[in-house]
Formats: sequence, structure tokens, C-alpha cells
Amino acid sequence: MSDLTGMGVRRFGRINWLGLYTLIWRESRRFLSVWTQTLAAPLVTAGLFLTVFALAIGPRRGDVMGVPFVEFLAPGILMMTVIQNAFANTSSSIVISKVQGNIVDTLMPPLSAGELVTGYLAGGILRGILVALAITCALFVVLGIGVAHPLWVLTFVVVGSMFLGALGIVAAVFADKFDQMAAVTNFIIVPLSFLSGTFYSIEGLPGWMQTLTHLNPIFYLIDGVRYGFIGTSDSSPWIGLLVCLGTTAAVIAVCWNWFRVGYRLKP
Repeated sequence: MSDLTGMGVRRFGRINWLGLYTLIWRESRRFLSVWTQTLAAPLVTAGLFLTVFALAIGPRRGDVMGVPFVEFLAPGILMMTVIQNAFANTSSSIVISKVQGNIVDTLMPPLSAGELVTGYLAGGILRGILVALAITCALFVVLGIGVAHPLWVLTFVVVGSMFLGALGIVAAVFADKFDQMAAVTNFIIVPLSFLSGTFYSIEGLPGWMQTLTHLNPIFYLIDGVRYGFIGTSDSSPWIGLLVCLGTTAAVIAVCWNWFRVGYRLKP
């Protein structure tokens, strides 16, 4: 038993560092091994969004929040791309394991519910950060767009990746096949991303739509990153951070409880 303890088998009050490291390494290698799909493709997609909107609307739109429309648009597209990729990383990992029937290989090792959640989220957070870094570098090199408050950008990218990564876990636990997962992405995640101020300032919306937008946590993620880039936003970044931290903690608590009891995971 002492040998097993030395290898990192957890007991109460201890962390299985070896198992946690292995899970994080696995989740990271999943997307790094196909970086052209997971890192390069989001960069191209973000570039296409920015190009199309800049050509179609930019010349007539004028300044928004005191900056050119392209500079206003870029942070929203960056954050939208980040959260969609963080969601995809955790959700695809669990759904693939469930469909292939090897989810038990993850549940059997001596990993606690908290360690499982941490391992999956770490992969999503890392992917979100790398996507954000790639797009930020491209914005600076191609358009000369800098970052006014780098720490705010990093904070919201990490929190956003954590939030959508946790939502990805929740969705994947419910989904039993790929088309169910695709339905969640197409009918929930994408609409919430598009209707959160990504392409516009909510100041131009009717009052009732502004109220609905403020109920959408993704709005605060978009708005917070926009503040980090251009220094202005539709709401206080501090309020946005508190809202995002609260909703993230609530979703993570659900993930932890479901892993603890094996909800829809154990036969």
C-alpha cells in the first residue's frame, strides 16, 4: 500500500498529482496534435469574420465607442472564437469517450471529482489562451491593434475559457451522440455568442433587449475583453468579472457533483 501511495494514489486531503498531470497532458495533447484544426483554423475563421464585416459595414459604420469599427469588432470576434474553442475542447473529449465506450478508462483511475474537472478544464483553458494569443498577435501584425489593459484581457480569456469549458462538460454529460452535441452548439452556444455584443454595442438596442443581454454571462466576457483592448466598454469590467466568476463557479459545482456521483457516465 505504501508503494501505491508513493505513486500518487489519493487519500482524503491529498491530490493525486501524477494522475492529474497525466489527464491535463492528455487533454492538451488532444488538440495540440491537430493544431491546424484547433489553433490555425480558428485564426482563419476570426480573420474571415473581421474581413467580411470590415468590408461590408466598416466604411459606412464610422467610429464606435470612440474607436474605428474594426478595432471595436476585433476583441468581440477574438473572445467569441476563444469561448467556442474552449467549449469544443471539453465537450468533444467526453462525447468521443462516451461514444467509443472508453470513458471508463478516465473514471477508473484514482482521481477525485475535483481532479477530473480540473484536468478537463485545463485543456480547455490552454486551448483558449493559445487561440487568444494567436489572434492577438495577428491583430497587432496585420492591423496594428494593441492591447490597452493586457491583464484584463488575460483574466477574461481565462475565466471565459473556464466557464465555457465547464458548460462543455455539462453538455457532454447529457449528450449520448454527436448530433446531440452539435444541437447544443448550434442552438445554444452560437446564438448566445452572436447575441452578446460581439458585433455591436448594446447602447443601440431597445431597452428590453439591453435587459436580456445583461442576463447573458457571455456578454460580460465579450465586454470585458473589449475593455482590455480599447479601454472602454458597455458595462463595468469589475461587475462583469464578478458575474462571470459567479456563473463559472456555479457550473463547475454542477460538473464536480456529476463526476462525484457518475451521473450519466457510469453504466
